Order: sequence, then structure tokens, then C-alpha cells
Amino acid sequence: MTRKAALSGEPSLRERLHYVARTLASEHPSIYLPFARRKYKDPSPEVIGPATQVVIDGYTRSASTFAVYAFQLAQEQPVPMAHHLHAPAQLIAAAKAELPTIAVIREPEAAVLSHVAREPDVGLRDALWSYARFYSRLLPYRSGFVVADFDEITTDFGAVTRHLNAQFGTSYGEFEHTADNVERCLALMKERSKLPQALLAFESGTATLDEAWEAIRAMPAESREQPDAWVPSDRRSQDKEALRRLWAEPRLDDVKRRAADAYLRFTQRDSLA
Repeated sequence: MTRKAALSGEPSLRERLHYVARTLASEHPSIYLPFARRKYKDPSPEVIGPATQVVIDGYTRSASTFAVYAFQLAQEQPVPMAHHLHAPAQLIAAAKAELPTIAVIREPEAAVLSHVAREPDVGLRDALWSYARFYSRLLPYRSGFVVADFDEITTDFGAVTRHLNAQFGTSYGEFEHTADNVERCLALMKERSKLPQALLAFESGTATLDEAWEAIRAMPAESREQPDAWVPSDRRSQDKEALRRLWAEPRLDDVKRRAADAYLRFTQRDSLA
């Protein structure tokens, strides 16, 4: 779909069916995780497996990238981590395995508008439906996660890790939310769109930070001029403003209520304050 068509909020029937099928499949570990292991053979996204020590995941556009980098930067050694699958199946498997897990979440309007602005084949109604299903599907496993809201992640991720350590009896390093450390995270996020293997491996805990930066510096200059897909941009902000006008349409009221209810039910038990 073109960008203009995406901002009309009307994906094609084929695109809608594909998105619905992907959403439904991603809820079932026995179906989705074997598929994901075959599809994602690079270091990122990383699918839960025998070596996994920590899981950080959630609905897309909910600060999972910042959380992954902040967590790894705070450790003396990289930690094997499953992340960025954006599938309930990954979090359900983590809860069943009793792994230290951070389930990231963002209030539905911000998450969905950002998702649709970035993925032009997804419509607002379908994205809201997917959001509501994502967190409703996880509710039975809610006690197996530390739930971290977007604002908590982006303002005090150290407190999120402290909560993780308290719940799971771990002793992972806590990110110090200083301006310099935040800038280190953002610098890595800006390089992510170029897909250097060692940087993606650093996310997954199979490469050091020094190895990641060495790989980045070794990349051809033209490769380093790609747009930054994991940090805010003026164009995406403009797209979200256009989509926000569609957000007010009455036809979305019912699915917006379901998404808001899923958000409230999933977040109401935790507070990191």
C-alpha cells in the first residue's frame, strides 16, 4: 500500500486478511514459535529458547528497543535475551518457563498510531483489534511478568529492572537514567536500521558492545545514511497527526474501548512508583 493510501485508513482486503491471520497465529506458542525460529535466523529478533535468560517483549511501538538496549548496557556481560518478536506466544512461553520477563506496554492511542504510521498495510481498526487481543491473551499469565509502561521505560528503566530483580530473585544491573546513558541508547537505536549483525547480536546477548561498535564503524558510508527507523522522525510525526484525525471517527469507538480496557486491566496491578 502507498503512504497516501495508508493514511486513508483503508488497507486492501488481502492486506487485512494477512494481518488478521498473523495476529491470530502469534497468540499460540506451538504454532508461532517454530515458524519464527525458521523465519528469523539472524540475531534479531530473537526467539525464546534453551539459552534464554531474560525476555523483553510486547506490542510493537512500545519502547521495547530502548528497553533492550538499556538493559544490556547496564550489564557487565551481555545477557542471552529473547526480544522484539511482538507476539503473545513469546511472552506466554516465557511465563510458562518462569523466566525473568518484562512485558512492555504503551497506551493504545500512541502505540497504534505509531504502528500504523510505520506499517502502511495496517489499518487503524485492525491495529486496535490486534492490540486488544494481544494483552487480553496475556492476562492469564499476567503474574509471570513485570509490566513496564512506555513512560516508565523511557524515564526510569532502572526501576523496571529493580522490579524484575525483586520478582525473580535476580541481580541484573540497573540502568542509570542519566542524559549520557539515554544518549548511548539512542545512538545505538539510530544505527539499528542499518542492521549490522554484531549490533543485533548485542541485543540478543551474543556479542559485546565493543564488537557492535566495531561492526558499525566498519560499515560502508552509504550504508550508514539510511533513515533511522527506531527513533522519532518528523515524517512519522506528520503521519500520526493525519491518522489522529481518523482516530476520532465514531466507527472506531467500540474497538477503542476494547483496547483501552485491555490496557487498564493489564497495567492496573503494577506500579513502579
